[in-house]
Amino acid sequence: MTERGKTDVKAEQAAAPVSSTDGKGIKVSIQGYEGSFHQVAARKFFGKEVEVITCDTFREVVKIGANKKESDGAVMAIENSIAGSILPNYNLLQKSNLTIVGEVYLQIKQNLLVNPGVKLEDIKEVHSHTMALQQCYDFLDKYKWKLVETEDTALSARNIHQHKSKHVAAIASKLAAELYDLEVLAPSIQTMKNNYTRFLVLQRDDKKVQVENANKASVNFVTDHSRGSLARVLGIIADGGINLSKLQSFPIPGSDFKYSFHADMEFDTLYQFHQVIDKITPETVEMKIYGVYKNGKEA
Repeated sequence: MTERGKTDVKAEQAAAPVSSTDGKGIKVSIQGYEGSFHQVAARKFFGKEVEVITCDTFREVVKIGANKKESDGAVMAIENSIAGSILPNYNLLQKSNLTIVGEVYLQIKQNLLVNPGVKLEDIKEVHSHTMALQQCYDFLDKYKWKLVETEDTALSARNIHQHKSKHVAAIASKLAAELYDLEVLAPSIQTMKNNYTRFLVLQRDDKKVQVENANKASVNFVTDHSRGSLARVLGIIADGGINLSKLQSFPIPGSDFKYSFHADMEFDTLYQFHQVIDKITPETVEMKIYGVYKNGKEA
């Protein structure tokens, strides 16, 4: 984690995302193929014309997102309402020079996609990522289809389009259906309808213009691990009227069971946030503000 001096924390500014009404001229890295839920999230934030750079891994997403010659930033999933936090992605964020400039909460709706004219009775196989298949078991159990696990939902959609398959369906997003000229034979077939993934919108740390109406921040801090040190920090946050919407601990590599803490804070004004940061800074050994941005749930 990047160590910053106590006076540097107060000087942190919210980073303004590259803005466009339709996404034209904006290029961001995402994990997965075109038509993935990462691309849906990117479109929701930047607009439908945003260009995506598809990556095989989240590590590659961060690497390209941090390179100003290749992209304007990145969109990366960070947690899911069912599966929980994606812990490796927090570690990637911690080691990067990227700043959180926004977030997107996306309801994950899985759809049964087929080539035009294919009917339910024609299907013999269904292809998708293992997690997507698992999310749709209640629907899939009604049929005697062979379930084939693939590396990506959108890739499955692309493959049945390319092979003009008449007996194979895919489970993927409606965007994948749009991009690969497929029909949505059965929409929203996921078992749990209240399934949301939170995506972070990331840009390089060299953009320090205040985000309009910012009311949320992500912070990582380390206490001195003395008795009650974490409780003191949490007490200051609560006394400052800030809602702690997430607190995640991470073991510090090479230490003897010592931890850093990721905190998502929701507040009414930037002044309120900085007042609390000023008060908790003396109680911490290290502090890093990942970003000050607008709560995605309000979008």
